[in-house]
Amino acid sequence: MARTVVSLTDPKCDAAKYNPDGKNNKLADGGGLFLLLKPTGSKSWRMKYTRPADKKEDMLVIGDYPAVKLKQARQQREKARALLAEGIDPKMQRREDEVLKQQAMGNTFEAVAREWHHIKAAKLSPDYASRMLKRMEDNLFPEIGRRPVNELKTRDLMLPLKKIEQREAPVIAERMKQAITGVMRHAVQNGLIDSNPALDLVGSIAPRETVHRPALPLARLPELQQRIDAYSGTRLTRLATQLMLLTFVRSSELRFARWPEIDFKHSLWTIPSKREALEGVKFSTRGAKMRSPHLVPLSLQAVAVLERIKELSGQSHLVFPGESSSGSPISEGTINQALQRMGYDSKADVCGHGFRTMACGALVQSGLWQEDAVERQMSHQERNSVRLAYTHAAEFIQERRLMMQWWADFLDANRKHAVSPYDYDCPTENIVKL
Repeated sequence: MARTVVSLTDPKCDAAKYNPDGKNNKLADGGGLFLLLKPTGSKSWRMKYTRPADKKEDMLVIGDYPAVKLKQARQQREKARALLAEGIDPKMQRREDEVLKQQAMGNTFEAVAREWHHIKAAKLSPDYASRMLKRMEDNLFPEIGRRPVNELKTRDLMLPLKKIEQREAPVIAERMKQAITGVMRHAVQNGLIDSNPALDLVGSIAPRETVHRPALPLARLPELQQRIDAYSGTRLTRLATQLMLLTFVRSSELRFARWPEIDFKHSLWTIPSKREALEGVKFSTRGAKMRSPHLVPLSLQAVAVLERIKELSGQSHLVFPGESSSGSPISEGTINQALQRMGYDSKADVCGHGFRTMACGALVQSGLWQEDAVERQMSHQERNSVRLAYTHAAEFIQERRLMMQWWADFLDANRKHAVSPYDYDCPTENIVKL
C-alpha cells in the first residue's frame, strides 16, 4: 500500500528540526518534492525524479528555505514535471538555460555596439568615429547598454530616442536611430538575434526641419562687397571673408588651411582629405568634407588675396592663424561675426556658408557650365558609384578653372551695380592657364 504524503505548510517548514542523531531529515510534500534539513541547520528544497534518457533516479536542487517559499518550490516542481512529460531532463535544461544566460550577458547592447563601432570606425574619419562613440556612451548605453540584445524589443529601443527628442536634439536623435539600427543589424548577422527590431523605428521620431543657410540675393552682391571692403575689423579677417567669397569653400576647409596646400605657380589650392592635427585644437584634422582631396582652382583675384594674406601670416604654417596663437587657427565663428559687424544677421540674412549658395546659383543661372563641373567644384558627393569613379578621375579641372575665373570676374562686375549671371559676359583675357 502506497504511503500517504501529507502536504507541507509554511508553519511546518518553519518549525521543522533536523534529526538529533546527526542525520539529514526529509519532509516530503509529494510529487518528488521534499525539504531537506541538515544538522548544520540549513533547509533546502530538493526534487527526486527519474531521468528520461536512462530511467535512473536523479536529484534537482530547487533552492534554500526560507528564501524559496513553499509556494515557489511547488511552482518549480510543476515546471520540472512539465519538462519530464515532454521527455526533457530538468537538470540538463537548467544547465542549458544558465549557459544561454551567460551568453546573453556577454552580448549586451553595449558590448555589441562597441564591436560594431570598431568595425565601422575603420571606414570613418577618426574625429567622426570618436564623436559617434561618445554620443552612444552619452545617449544609448545608460538606457539600454546593459540589456542583452536578444531581450530588446522595438519599444525598448525607442526609450533613449524619445529622451533625446525631449531635449530638442533632432539631429542626435536621427544619428542614434541610425546607430541602433546598425548595431542590431550586426547582431542579426552574427547570429545573436533572428530579426532586427530596430527596423520598426521608422517614423518613431519627428523628422528634423531642414536648416537652410541664409544667403543674399545676387542683386545684393554690390552691397555685400562694399561692406566687406569697408570692414573695420582685423585685416586678416577681411581677407579671409574675401577669399571665402571667391572660393566658396566650407568654413573648416578655410580656417584649417595650411600654406603648403597653396600652389601659387599653378594657381591651385589642394584641400587634403585629412590634415595634420594641431595640438589642443578640436577637429583640426578636418580637410575636404567628402574625405577625398578637393581641388580649388584659384582665380587671379583669389591669388592676389592670398598674396596679401601671405604678407600677414606667411611666417605661420597656418594660412589663417588666430590672434592669440599662431599655432591655432581663427575661430569657427570668425566669418559670421565679421558679417554681423557689417550689419547682417548671420541667421537670417547671410552667413559664410551662404556664399556657397550664392556662387552655385550664379554658376547655374549663367547657363555656361556643365552640371557635373559645378557639382564637383561645390564638392558635393556623387551618389552613383560609376559616375563617382569617373568624376573623381576627370575632375573637370579645365572647365572649373574657367568657372572660378568667371565667378571672380562676375563679382568684380557686381562691385558697383548689380549684373545678372545671364547678362554677364566673361572677359576671356583673364583665364588662368594650367
